[in-house]
Amino acid sequence: MTAVPQDRLPLAVTMGEPAGIGGEIAAKAWAARRDDGVPPFVLLDDPDRLRALAARIGLSVPVQAVGSAGEAVSVFDNALPVLPLALAAPVVSGRPDPANGAAVINSIDRAVDLVRGGQAAAVVTNPIQKSALYAAGFRHPGHTEYLAHLVGLTSEPVMMLAARDLRVVPVTIHVSLRDAVKQLTTEAIVHAGRVTAAGLARDFGIEKPRLAVAALNPHAGEDGTMGREEIDIIAPAVAALRAEGIDASGPRPSDTLFHAVARGTFDAALCMYHDQALIPLKTIDFDTGVNITLGLPFVRTSPDHGTALDIAGTGKAGASSLIEAMKTADLMARIRASRPK
Repeated sequence: MTAVPQDRLPLAVTMGEPAGIGGEIAAKAWAARRDDGVPPFVLLDDPDRLRALAARIGLSVPVQAVGSAGEAVSVFDNALPVLPLALAAPVVSGRPDPANGAAVINSIDRAVDLVRGGQAAAVVTNPIQKSALYAAGFRHPGHTEYLAHLVGLTSEPVMMLAARDLRVVPVTIHVSLRDAVKQLTTEAIVHAGRVTAAGLARDFGIEKPRLAVAALNPHAGEDGTMGREEIDIIAPAVAALRAEGIDASGPRPSDTLFHAVARGTFDAALCMYHDQALIPLKTIDFDTGVNITLGLPFVRTSPDHGTALDIAGTGKAGASSLIEAMKTADLMARIRASRPK
């Protein structure tokens, strides 16, 4: 198959949970393509269900089935291009059906194949409903782990969240606070720092990334009087990163790490647990945060929200986070493609 020229590669956008808001926000992103500078993309979904959805919510979006990514680029100005996928069961908004789990997974697989085959610039994933996929036999904790499995990664990729002027990386992610403290290790922090620094250089063009490493305890532990994690776990990780030539600083107290002046002193913050990273990011920019996976052999982004089953099919879902994910993926892919191999 002949590859599409690099400057004409579309993004490959996955279906996500069909009973959620993925189809709606993808259609709204296409409708905003001129006003918001949305780059060309192809959606891997069921064209008929998208047409019905657009009609139901009163959205004037022509849907055109295409046979290739190259064709998607040629029709993007005039219609939402869709590489057709078959759904096993009718879609009821707000009510995920495990019978459609295979189509959701197939959408991810095909998006990755397009990128790895030189037919698309990057993967942008719509949110999935993991409980429905688990019921269909899915055996991975989420998108990130599945993507790592698809490409045979031997080391964990890293999740980075980006907003208007802040990038954060949670070292521990979807676990309780109690378990996050138990799981926190020097090795995990060093791995997150290495992958983050490499990703900032490769995909954002930051040649000498600056990493701020957050403390776990109040006041960075107050010399051990409020906990020894800073002394025993975090400081050794910072030292190890610096020994590798990475500009890492810390442990830095998290209550003073995210104000405007402090944000100007680093390119990304390594945070010790989920909410330490997500609270400042969503406070600063709730609507346009982007989920980025670092450490994959291709660019992958996602909107920083879930399937929103409670409003699916009502026309209320906003596309701003997906649009930002698309624009970020396009920029990252262009920077990556421009770097020496």
